[in-house]
Amino acid sequence: MITLQDVSKTFTLHNQGSAVIEVVNDVSLQVAPGECVALTGASGAGKSTLMRMIYGNYLTQAGSIRIGDVDIVQAEPREVIALRREVLGYVSQFLRVVPRVPTVEVVAEPLLALGAGRAEARDKAMTLLRELNIPERLWSLSPTTFSGGEQQRVNIARGFVHAYPAMLLDEPTASLDTANREVVLTLIEGAKARGAAIIGIFHDEAARARVCDREIDVSVFAGGAAA
Repeated sequence: MITLQDVSKTFTLHNQGSAVIEVVNDVSLQVAPGECVALTGASGAGKSTLMRMIYGNYLTQAGSIRIGDVDIVQAEPREVIALRREVLGYVSQFLRVVPRVPTVEVVAEPLLALGAGRAEARDKAMTLLRELNIPERLWSLSPTTFSGGEQQRVNIARGFVHAYPAMLLDEPTASLDTANREVVLTLIEGAKARGAAIIGIFHDEAARARVCDREIDVSVFAGGAAA
């Protein structure tokens, strides 16, 4: 479902004499439906950069990144937008939403974008908010006013409201208490059971051991290492 072949990425620091920093080189990996793969490695190894490349936020210098039958590297912007809407979900560490939009609408939006009825989308959103222990009194408020942990849970609800065939999870259990961590791990297990291919960054070793089928050390792809 997710295939990377010979993917490389560099950054050019134009304000520092055009210095070139190689982040990753010749990354090749595959993630099958129903499989969860953890990206590991020290801070700065390129884990988050690789996730952003898979999502199409960063361009690559070489290689291909295929989600299903779409190569993100070669795709037109409209194809990438459609892929994100229908196929590729991304739960980042940070919630970025339009201010003043109620929380329930923020979570329901991915379903509305796919053409779901408003009542159906809101019902699914409310179910997830309830599972993730977001108090009902907050659902009509903007999540920009919430605590960091509450925003994290809203982000997770939004990421899981649609059954994406492929998912990227960036520290999904960070900042969560024990009860909400359990809810999130159960959601990940449910996504795997329905056949989602998942790539994640999990600094929580216990969470990684529970939901991930294997690990890939991104640091081996730095400095010209072969895949």
